[in-house]
Amino acid sequence: MQPDLFSNAVQPIDLPNADIRYCSDFLGEHQHIYQQLQQQLHWQQDTIAMYGKQLAVPRLNCWHGDAAADYGYSGIVLKPQPWTELLQQLRSDVENYIASTDLQQRTFNSVLGNYYRDQRDSVAWHSDDERELGEQPLIASLSFGDSRRFSLKHKYDNSIKPVHIELAPGSLLIMAGQTQSHWLHQVPKSSRPCGGRINLTFRQVAMGADRQRQ
Repeated sequence: MQPDLFSNAVQPIDLPNADIRYCSDFLGEHQHIYQQLQQQLHWQQDTIAMYGKQLAVPRLNCWHGDAAADYGYSGIVLKPQPWTELLQQLRSDVENYIASTDLQQRTFNSVLGNYYRDQRDSVAWHSDDERELGEQPLIASLSFGDSRRFSLKHKYDNSIKPVHIELAPGSLLIMAGQTQSHWLHQVPKSSRPCGGRINLTFRQVAMGADRQRQ
């Protein structure tokens, strides 16, 4: 795969207390990649405890990474499945791009896949601020399939209006710096019918002794 790294496709999102960058046409052949991800990854539907009940998460997910890259959120504990050849190639594409920027983190040891099957699937407001991600995590997100709205809102300053981005297929969204400390994000349900969307969020999680020191 060859990223379409045109400088005019890199759009810094100008928000306070955040470092967010969006490349609308990062990857070509994205429809073929979407189909491969659908078929090759082991999608599952987790449950979370809310209001004293076990509720199905409104999307499918999978977790791949290095052998000790365990991860958890909302009471869900994820053990990594091995990297597939396709995921390794996509990780390399993202890492090579980040190496050309001023961002300090250059590598990822894990990836969370989310599969939004149609307009009814979603993810609620949250931050990727789990302890094992560190104080200022860099999250690199690739999108495939139909476009979906991605929304951001400030945690503390209600005078800042929420921001909405239509994440296009083949796009790359990077969140770095203080973004997770100061901002929430979501993919809401859509009022218009839409097809499936797969989102891959590459991460660097602490492992072994590094996790113990946090």
